[in-house]
Amino acid sequence: MSEWLKAHPIALPTATLLVNVLGCLVVGLALPWLLAREADSATHHARLLVVIGVLGAFTTYSTFGVETFELWRSGRWGLSLGYVACHLVLGLAAVGAGVWVSERLSA
Repeated sequence: MSEWLKAHPIALPTATLLVNVLGCLVVGLALPWLLAREADSATHHARLLVVIGVLGAFTTYSTFGVETFELWRSGRWGLSLGYVACHLVLGLAAVGAGVWVSERLSA
């Protein structure tokens, strides 16, 4: 994703943002299904594996932190704050959209 985005440069580190938002969307899609089956201990462990293990490894909070710090340190405070806002707003919206789609599919 980083290589593709290099061909379409913008001021924000978009690869990390897109990966983190995609991870939020997948969590939103998976979580309702996993929580509906939480009584089963195997499903509880599957939820931990999927949400914390797989998606935790896929998304990258540490890279987000470094990129935000670098924007701030280079004097691009507005971009730094905008980057944080984008992660929060788009990430929460992606989780919400994933939950909404998952609930509609299971109804």
